[in-house]
Amino acid sequence: MLTSVFRLLRIIFTVIRFRLDVFIPFSFLPWYIRCTLGVICSIGRKNASKNKGERLRLALESLGPIFVKFGQILSTRRDLLDDDIADELAKLQDKVPAFSGKVAQGIIERDLKAPVSELFTEFSVEPLASASIAQVHTAKLHSGEDVVVKVIRPNIAKTIGKDIKLLYTLAHLVNKISEDGRRLRPVEVVTDYEYTILDELDLAKEAANTGLLQRNFTDSDLLYVPQVYWDYSHRNVMVMERISGIPVADIPALTKANVNMKCLAERGVEIFFTQVFSHSFFHADMHPGNIFVDVTNPERPKYIALDCAIMGSLDDEDKNYLARNLLAFFQRDYRLVAELHIESGWVPKGTPVHAFESAIRSVCEPMFAKPLKDISFGQVLIGLFQTARRFNMEVQPQLVLLEKTLLNIEGLGRQLYPDLDLWVTAKPFLERWMREQMGSKRVMEEVRKQAPQWAGQLPQIPNLIFSALSQISQQEGRIQAQTDAIHQLGVEMKKNRTRLPLRLLGLLSLGGAWGITDPSSLSHLQAADLTSFGLVLLGLYLIVLKP
Repeated sequence: MLTSVFRLLRIIFTVIRFRLDVFIPFSFLPWYIRCTLGVICSIGRKNASKNKGERLRLALESLGPIFVKFGQILSTRRDLLDDDIADELAKLQDKVPAFSGKVAQGIIERDLKAPVSELFTEFSVEPLASASIAQVHTAKLHSGEDVVVKVIRPNIAKTIGKDIKLLYTLAHLVNKISEDGRRLRPVEVVTDYEYTILDELDLAKEAANTGLLQRNFTDSDLLYVPQVYWDYSHRNVMVMERISGIPVADIPALTKANVNMKCLAERGVEIFFTQVFSHSFFHADMHPGNIFVDVTNPERPKYIALDCAIMGSLDDEDKNYLARNLLAFFQRDYRLVAELHIESGWVPKGTPVHAFESAIRSVCEPMFAKPLKDISFGQVLIGLFQTARRFNMEVQPQLVLLEKTLLNIEGLGRQLYPDLDLWVTAKPFLERWMREQMGSKRVMEEVRKQAPQWAGQLPQIPNLIFSALSQISQQEGRIQAQTDAIHQLGVEMKKNRTRLPLRLLGLLSLGGAWGITDPSSLSHLQAADLTSFGLVLLGLYLIVLKP
């Protein structure tokens, strides 16, 4: 707790130091805040506004990797930011201040247990690029391949641990004081983010993710994934093939190379949906610093993906739900969208469908019949949150990475080809995927998956059938015996019907004697309810008296 307090104080100090108050719209704050904090911050506010983009970047850099990643995501949202601020934040993608190359060399030698001179014929102490979690050095293997060596920043785990504790403190605080905040499930979101960013600290996991993504796009003309050199990869070090390409955010260079920007943007959307729906394994950190373009064929450019530390996946239920929702959006079937939300449990079962449908329509209808440059997902998310407040809709933590990736895709699409219609590009893919899920191809795929298990169970089927038939035969015999016994009991009861009054009188006498000799038994009779007596008498009547 004390660590979180110190971290919070540092954040407040950073806000003051870099005059980030220039981003606060005081006109929307309550009057008592404007009259206190507003007066103090107004001093020098005009001059502080001149370089606010640079100061924001420096503030995020000073606060560490979690805040740098926030800046990376924000840099792709040029629809929400001024160009000068977006340009400054874009530097966070691969221009984070580097740490000492000698320190990196020490980490490499410690993890790979050999001197750099034995591992490589060439090694550049000066880093090629530096990011929030790691930095990259160029090298050459003894076998002649040009490679890059990725090295985790020293002591980064401690800094991230402090930030995670602070995020948990803030999440619990929001959970307690804000009903709207509880609907966002902040603690679960922080937990998911903790797993994600801790995975980034293990380059062995990133290497495994890279290998799987590479297999998924083997021989593909959409995406190329560099080769990992497994013998040189460890927890803090990863060695992979050095690629040559143009950074996806370098629009002038892409234009100079005569790249078909419309095709490039459409292929980005296709890659995303292929990963999500066909592979169930998608790159969830698709900011421009991690994406390059192979311009060997400018008319059909090919993407190159780096940094596979953060990957997401969806199960079949999530994919089916997501596809049906997106198609319903594309078809403007807001009734179906509302029903799917209720069916999936995202909103309470008693939610009035008509009202929910109307609210969704008011948010989503303005999106259609417009090119991507005129659609702001940020405004749509705000509208959906307002809808959530009315209908108690909850954020699903398993889709947080997907939503983050969608925002990255939108920002990238704006930079590449602002007139791209995301809906027209995605709709045919989703329709094709839904047909595959319902068609014969899907059935045959399931048969193929289950065939080994069925083959193993096949020899047991004759014994199982014999056991089942034996049990059925024995069961029929037991049922017949019980039927005969019940019939015989009825015959005996009818024979003894004339003696029944005397037997009942004897039972009543015995009960009376029991009550007199044992007064405590009366308490049992008092405790018994009329329903119990009624059931007993009804049972005697049905079994004994009724012919």
